[in-house]
Amino acid sequence: MPKVTLVPPSFRAAIFDFDGTLALTDGLWRMVDEAFFARRGIPYDAEIARALATRGFAEGAVWCIERYGLDETPEAICAEWTETSIELYKSEVCLRPGAEEYLLYLRSLGIPLALATINDRKILAAMQRVDIFTLFDCVVCGQEGGRSKAHPDIFYKASCELGIGPADTIVFEDTPDAIVTASAAGFLTCALEVPGSAHQDFESLRNVADAALVSWDVVYS
Repeated sequence: MPKVTLVPPSFRAAIFDFDGTLALTDGLWRMVDEAFFARRGIPYDAEIARALATRGFAEGAVWCIERYGLDETPEAICAEWTETSIELYKSEVCLRPGAEEYLLYLRSLGIPLALATINDRKILAAMQRVDIFTLFDCVVCGQEGGRSKAHPDIFYKASCELGIGPADTIVFEDTPDAIVTASAAGFLTCALEVPGSAHQDFESLRNVADAALVSWDVVYS
């Protein structure tokens, strides 16, 4: 059973991840990553999927360079990822069923909302089917939030911008590192199942989160 309900007064503010949590983009990122590593003759595998899942572009690029001895700069790798991703995000990405309805419901109750994502602002701004910047009171992207979600920086920044402390803020995430990090930093947490995810063990994840959802459609059940 959930340790918190997903409606106030269980929390006074909410922070949401984007990829996986609000939008099923695992397939798009797999396409980006597979193409990137194929161009370098490196087989794409589960280790890569897990390693890049919670790292931003900059940290992910450094990891790739160190792990595979690439003779490239992080800046060049980030630029390649951004260019490829923008083309895919323009027309392919939409929110998971029920996600927008839940966001609008919380906003109708006066709950401040933040998006905290390791994705790049340019990529999110390119989306034609989702105007993410109108759904949230603040959006913290990529390096704006500091380090990867193995560290609490991005959650603290989002919480600070909302003006509500961790104990009264719930974080919605789909990765183990992010859930564990947010919990350790004093936030309430809700885990989202991502169907077919290469990096998620949902049964383990729901055991460390305060609440868990298999889809946004059942948020009120």
